[in-house]
Amino acid sequence: MSGRALFLDRDGVVNHEVGYLHRIEDVRWVDGIFSLARTAAELGYRIIVVTNQSGIGRGLYTEAQFHTLMDWMRAEFAAKGARLDAVYFCPFHPREGIGAYQREHEDRKPGPGMLLRGARDLGVDLSRSLMVGDRCSDVAAANAAGVPQMFLLPGTEEAGCAGRFTAVDSLAAVERWMREQG
Repeated sequence: MSGRALFLDRDGVVNHEVGYLHRIEDVRWVDGIFSLARTAAELGYRIIVVTNQSGIGRGLYTEAQFHTLMDWMRAEFAAKGARLDAVYFCPFHPREGIGAYQREHEDRKPGPGMLLRGARDLGVDLSRSLMVGDRCSDVAAANAAGVPQMFLLPGTEEAGCAGRFTAVDSLAAVERWMREQG
């Protein structure tokens, strides 16, 4: 495995957090997301979204609605000259899930399952990859997966997070870092 990846949490990183996003009309892009994705692709990174989607497990929207939204988002990325190579999601929640969705699952962040699957499926070397998130669970997942560079955006976690990460104020800061590293 020689490829590298830019792992992105979705809500709070790709799009603004609106609470259980599942409708196209509610999408508001985070400033700099398309530029970051274009730069990552230019530098040879695969772009992989890893997102907890407990709204599915809670019965707030369906997997079909999630896929419809993600197909639209991928088309919007393409229209802006960017791309998403893969999207992994975890619909399970150990307490709030309904029926078969109520369970622990290794894909649910802070577990590293989605990152490990992305690496396996796309031939990614996790030790050469990075992640951008906005929650402590993103930090924990990246750390557990062996991703050495984790960027944490502000606004979601007020108390601070344990683990290895670099706090940044914008996606532009991540893009600058990527360009400097080559």
